Amino acid sequence: MELILNTFGTSLIKENNNFVVVHKDGRQLISPSSVKTISISKGAKISSDAALLAIEHEIDVLFVENSGTPVGRLWSIKYGSVSTIRRKQLDFTFSPEAVDWIKGIVIQKIDNQVALILTMELHNTVREKAINRLSEYKRKISELNGEIVSDIGPSLRGWEGAASRIYFDCISAILPEELKFEGRSQHPALDAFNCLLNYGYGILYGKIEGALIKAGIDPYVGVFHRDDYNRPVLVFDIIEIYRVWIDYVVINLANQHIINEDFFSIKEDGSYWLEALGKRILIQSVNDYFDEVVKIGALERSRANHINIYAQKLATTFMNSPEKK
Repeated sequence: MELILNTFGTSLIKENNNFVVVHKDGRQLISPSSVKTISISKGAKISSDAALLAIEHEIDVLFVENSGTPVGRLWSIKYGSVSTIRRKQLDFTFSPEAVDWIKGIVIQKIDNQVALILTMELHNTVREKAINRLSEYKRKISELNGEIVSDIGPSLRGWEGAASRIYFDCISAILPEELKFEGRSQHPALDAFNCLLNYGYGILYGKIEGALIKAGIDPYVGVFHRDDYNRPVLVFDIIEIYRVWIDYVVINLANQHIINEDFFSIKEDGSYWLEALGKRILIQSVNDYFDEVVKIGALERSRANHINIYAQKLATTFMNSPEKK
């Protein structure tokens, strides 16, 4: 389970080798063996004893902002960037192999978008036109050539962005009227659907960053995203493969007519912010979806475990990359 502390004044303490959640309505005893992740929002507290108990049981502890994006985490000292992997990771970043890798990331992202569009109840001509255009952008990306990622960066960003605009237009077209939107909006969201997406992506950021750390990879050394100082930019590269999972969850909530005005608060500037009810339902929906066992390649694992497996394979890719001369 994921333990969410997002109510002001809530505390997490240790008692007899168990966690105890203390809140205004009482106390809740939780065994650490049942917890995978602890997520702590502003206004909630964790004791040092509870933090050490989490580390002992290899439980991720994330501190998240209101958008759902992690801003800090605790983990065991046995994790963290392994020097040999990090050195090879840096070599890989500025190699021709990185060009093929990031092209593969974006191509897989487009393939995932096409797969989701195929499930949508769109007019046949609309669906066909969208898929044809996405396929054309995919072809252009596959034909890009360069010695290092910066050689193809501008074209790759342009075609990836164009493909995503078509994809999100398709999503908006199938939503209930009150949830339709005009393009992506971030930091902050300007509509309900984007608000849910942004928070869901924040959850996903945390899962990917944790998988990279456990695999011995430095999440702060990116390949395509390299310009954000002191941000886990490799997460921004890898998340592109998995965004479609969050998209699916939020679309499903929308089309089940579960989303309502109690999910959000709307600020004076028109921005949407997810409130406790919305967070609770979205987090539970995402976690249920990530716990489902699916076959990817030859392996049947939960979606969450597939992310861990990807990170482990990526560490091997880095280790097998040629030495930089």
